[in-house]
Amino acid sequence: MSPEGVFDKKAQIKSLGSLVLYEVNQGRIGLGQCIDEQLSQIGIEDSDIDGVLLTHLDCDHANGLKQVKNAKKFMVSSDEVKFANKLTSRVRYYKGWWKDIELTQFDWNDSEGPVGKSYDLLGDGSIELINIPVHCDGFFAVKVKNNDSKFVLLFSDGGYARKSWEKMITSGIAADKELQKQSLTWIKQQSMDSNCIESLANHDPDIKPHIIEL
Repeated sequence: MSPEGVFDKKAQIKSLGSLVLYEVNQGRIGLGQCIDEQLSQIGIEDSDIDGVLLTHLDCDHANGLKQVKNAKKFMVSSDEVKFANKLTSRVRYYKGWWKDIELTQFDWNDSEGPVGKSYDLLGDGSIELINIPVHCDGFFAVKVKNNDSKFVLLFSDGGYARKSWEKMITSGIAADKELQKQSLTWIKQQSMDSNCIESLANHDPDIKPHIIEL
């Protein structure tokens, strides 16, 4: 968000879309650590990516999509788009984050998860996008499963770290607090399942970049 990696308050406000969002969403990424740069370091170009899965449209997940603009598809739930377009959500979302990016919306077609709503991405149960209402209605976790039923759970902001589900600490922002607790309980159950290889949150400071093979 700051040109040349040098902190620039005006550039960050412009990128986020408002001073209000800047005040609550400041963050810094080191030189060479943006998504396109990290992918390039392991020999992957954005044009190699079949799909970008947008768990939700908050700025720290949707701002910067242009860095992978050549990916073949950008997937987001229809419920999340509806939530982002609510009058009461306008202070929180800025459509400029996904300007010129074609979002592919999907409706739930399966029943896995804490509220019985999920999307079977490939039609074989190997990648399930599971509705976990936390920050917003259309929020989803990603469960990737192999033929031996071993799986990896990417629960995004369902909790901010492993400590979140271990001690049942919910995040401060919730569309529905009870559904948020229900979702975190489900995350804990999944994380403690003997078939769970890894359970990862987006903001966990203890997680280092690594490759998982199933």
